[in-house]
Order: sequence, then C-alpha cells, then structure tokens
Amino acid sequence: MAATLLLQAAPTSARDFLSRAVTPSSPPSPLASRLIRLAPRADPQVLRLAARALSCADPGAERLAVIDFSLPSTEQRLWVFDLARDRLLFRELVSHGQGSGDAMASEFSNIPDSHQSSIGLFRTLNSYEGSNGYSLRLEGLEPGVNDLAFQRAIVIHGADYVSKSFIERTGRLGRSYGCPAVRDEIAVPLIDSLKDSQYLFTYYPDPEWLAESAFLRCPRDGQHLAMQR
Repeated sequence: MAATLLLQAAPTSARDFLSRAVTPSSPPSPLASRLIRLAPRADPQVLRLAARALSCADPGAERLAVIDFSLPSTEQRLWVFDLARDRLLFRELVSHGQGSGDAMASEFSNIPDSHQSSIGLFRTLNSYEGSNGYSLRLEGLEPGVNDLAFQRAIVIHGADYVSKSFIERTGRLGRSYGCPAVRDEIAVPLIDSLKDSQYLFTYYPDPEWLAESAFLRCPRDGQHLAMQR
C-alpha cells in the first residue's frame, strides 16, 4: 500500500464503496449490533467495520474506541465503548494531524514527520506523563498503514485546541502532529478507560485499505490476528 492514503473519489462514491465493503444486506454481527445500539448517532456501517476488525483481532477485548475521520473535526467523532459492561463511555471531539487536512481530514500516512493521522486498528499500550501531559501510547497493528505509530509517537493526549470555543473562533478544531488529541477535561478518564491492551479503530473510506486490511478480510478460521503478533 502506498505510504500516503488519498481518497480520490468524491464523498458519495466513497460511501457507495463503503456500502459494498460491509455488505449491508447481510445482518450485522452481534458485536456490531451492540455498537449500533450504544452509539445510534454513529455511522452504522463504520461500526460494522470496527466490529469486524475487533472480532478478528481480539473477540474478548473489554474496551473499544472508534474514530470516524470521514466526519469534520467540528463533530463528535470519537466513541469509547465498554464492551464488558455494555455501555458507551464517551462521545467526544477528537483532532486529526496538521498534514491530514483542515476541518476535514483527507490524507493519512504511516510516514514519520508527516504530521498526518493514520487509519486502521491499533492496540493501546501504557499511559505516561509526557510533553503533552497524561498520554496513551498506541501500537499500530496494520503493516504499511499504521505500524510505525509507536515510532512516530502517535498517542492519545489532551489539548487545549480541542474545544467548542476553539471551533467557535476558527471553524474547526486545532490540529496535532498526527495524534488523536481530545479535550483536556476528559483526557485522564478517557485514557484510563482505554489503557493496557484495549483497541482503537480509526476509519476513513480509503478504498485500498478497505479492500486489503487483514482485519477487515479476516477469514472465519483466522481469528486473533493481533494477538498473534
């Protein structure tokens, strides 16, 4: 896959591609049905993809975060699910990288110093105190798509440019160096809910990734891909 992921088609064409990719005529999986019930304002097709990826990686995971980067940064496009207790923990604003776009993200990469966000499935690692305060390390699980996330220091952290007041002033959120930054006020509880081997699924309708991601094409007898890494 090319290092920089660009969606060349118009948004409506991308949505058509997504519809075909998730085969909407088939019933959603039990996990997808749970996610759709808990987050009725999220795109159900995105949640179906997130459920497919998590079921392939680690069906026993307790927590899952989903980011829909096809939405503008002015919308709450981050959801955190507590699967063990069957509840939605957070629905939040989240930033994208400076190199990914303005209010709308459209370019994603795995390249160090690109300041672009990455898509795909991540596993969470440990929390720590760093230059951006309390932060959460991420391990990208998809080769060529996000597997340099740790090297690139792509982490979840709080930022003062993620706020409704920033949107009112500028018409968008501030942008990171590629990290999914959240509001300072909720950074600690959100990070604590996801740290230590939970999962983050970040979505954008890139046709190549949708067609080639091992987690989205997981064979029925090929479960637990992430756990085997």
